[in-house]
Amino acid sequence: MSLTQALNAHEMEQALDDCIDPEFSFQYPAEEQAGQLATLSAQQQQFVLAWVKTVAKTNAELAYQFSFLAHKALGLMKPEGIEVWLLKAMDNYDKQGTMPAMATIRELEQFAVDYQERCSGLPLDEVSGILESFIHGLNGRHLQLRNGELIHTDSDTLFLPRLLSRFENREENFRLYKAIAVHLWAQTWYGTWRLDLEQELAHFKDPEHALRHYHQLETIRLDACLQRDLPGLYRDMKRLRQQLDQQNEPSLPTAVQILQQPHAKASDSLALLHTTQPAELPPHCCYQGVLHPTAIKAALEKRLAKERQEFRIALAKIVEEQEKRAIDDDSAQSNKKPNKFSSKKTPNEDIPDGFTFELELDGKPVAPPEEVQGTMESILQDLGEIPPDYLVAAGPGEYKASTALDPNDVWKGTYHEEGAFLYDEWDFGRKNYRKNWCALRELEITPQHDNFVAQTLQKHRGIAKSLHRTFEALRGEDKLLKKQPFGEDIDIDALVAAYADYQSGLEMSDRLFTRMHKEERNIAVMFMVDMSGSTQGWINEAEREALVLLCEVLETLGDRYAIYGFSGMTRKRCELYKIKTFDEPYDQTVQARISGIQPKDYTRMGVTIRHLSSLLSQVDAKIRLLITLSDGKPDDYDGYRGQYGIEDTRQALIEARRDGIHAFCITIDEEARDYLPHMYGAANYAVIDEVRKLPFKVSDIYRRLTS
Repeated sequence: MSLTQALNAHEMEQALDDCIDPEFSFQYPAEEQAGQLATLSAQQQQFVLAWVKTVAKTNAELAYQFSFLAHKALGLMKPEGIEVWLLKAMDNYDKQGTMPAMATIRELEQFAVDYQERCSGLPLDEVSGILESFIHGLNGRHLQLRNGELIHTDSDTLFLPRLLSRFENREENFRLYKAIAVHLWAQTWYGTWRLDLEQELAHFKDPEHALRHYHQLETIRLDACLQRDLPGLYRDMKRLRQQLDQQNEPSLPTAVQILQQPHAKASDSLALLHTTQPAELPPHCCYQGVLHPTAIKAALEKRLAKERQEFRIALAKIVEEQEKRAIDDDSAQSNKKPNKFSSKKTPNEDIPDGFTFELELDGKPVAPPEEVQGTMESILQDLGEIPPDYLVAAGPGEYKASTALDPNDVWKGTYHEEGAFLYDEWDFGRKNYRKNWCALRELEITPQHDNFVAQTLQKHRGIAKSLHRTFEALRGEDKLLKKQPFGEDIDIDALVAAYADYQSGLEMSDRLFTRMHKEERNIAVMFMVDMSGSTQGWINEAEREALVLLCEVLETLGDRYAIYGFSGMTRKRCELYKIKTFDEPYDQTVQARISGIQPKDYTRMGVTIRHLSSLLSQVDAKIRLLITLSDGKPDDYDGYRGQYGIEDTRQALIEARRDGIHAFCITIDEEARDYLPHMYGAANYAVIDEVRKLPFKVSDIYRRLTS
């Protein structure tokens, strides 16, 4: 053993001693581990040591277990595979706790086998986003994709294999994934599950055999539907069957003739069960999977109950709006109270049934709210109609009883993430993301109806007038365009260049004029306001005053803008407070929300930047700005501070820049020059030395950013 190896082994032994948990230390003595690691090369030892330190930041016992298995791991996988293994273990620790993480570490051999398959095959997690978007674009309800031991659907989720490696080519494996997903989607879209299969098949002597036979018949019908509606996809699926299946042609000619008819339904497949049950069924085709009636029934009952309530509440809202409209119209019909809903069939060749339904109120067509349109379509997809009991508006008690979870109940009972936006968080130590680590909720800010806005405008009336004049000039500013084919004046520079070309024997340009042009502003700006506890007092008041002045001048300028406040406590309670959205006018409601901005808890910035960047990316604008008003660096109760918080915030800002968003920070933290250049860049921040200057400086900085 070389001197370098000996020194590295000693360093590792010390690192292992730091990781040892007394509860587990008797299992693998540190000396034994260091002895195994001492046989490795210096490069391998440095690799192991670096990852022991990284994993120890998440959990010391995980690091200790890894150190014992590192020698074996290097014999089974390359370093890249070991990194994936450790990241999976740490992700499991983050999401589920110590035992699942320890199981991942100890199942090294199985992971190594799976990893080798992943290298040659195609894992679902690499293509699930593409597939999910593709399936959502076909038609019907939004279906999620998940790993599953069996290929099936419960009509809410498509369960696909964790890995496909039937082809050596990744593109071909992706094509197979797509065929499987399309076949499962077709079951939900073309009505395979409008029958209670458990009840229907209970009459057969061998229900399992009958279920398989029904699946074969439905595959014939669904393939015929896909051939008519999506011929390109069907050709791909047919080619897959020719490549992978032993028997490509169906062996049931009578059933094929019936089920390939344009108006064949699942009930026709069920009827054929009684007359065409062969003793031996052909093997499943490559994309077929299995049918799971029990899972379907459970999901269907839950979904129908939820959608029935949502639909009836939507009807109650329609009635309420109609009543308000009648009162506002002050017409002769104002005393008539609309209360009877009905549905009317309308031909629609894009729907498998050949028709859809229109909603009517007292015999007149009404359009359901956009957010309920999907619910109505899902009901039609499941039932083929709108049942009469769905067409009764919810009563006052049902209407007012919200089915949504109260975001303020997050601390009651066990932690839950339902109803929250989940975001990854960057762990600079791992050099990787913690998956779905932060739960963010959009909350309503409590408006405060007082005279704060009027008092602010009176207090700063001088600067307000000056800002109005400045921004008025900015709005009406004309720009001089040079090298124009026509205009009000001669462009001397262009003329000199053209004359030089002429003297050289080149063709003389005709772009010799200048003209004034009023350029339309196409800017969308999002203000991200720090509402942490450290803004208590003067800082909070200065932030609110700055927002009032900003809103006044932005209304003059005509730029689109939105304002959100942020705070929270730990990754499970990241809170975003809506003050003004892009679509809302600057009215008394927004003014009351600005007045209601109050200090809360901590400053977890990364998750907020990711959420607001997502909202800002949806706005069609040439220039998108995300401006942060803050009094300090990222910080939270659960260790989100120091370099960890700074690096996560920096990574979130890098992601925003990739989406075409320009981020800028305005802060009053005197130490900000130590960390803001690293987070935002050298020219993308401003430090204000006095709190009282904040209202004046913010508007001036915005003018410089957008002019």
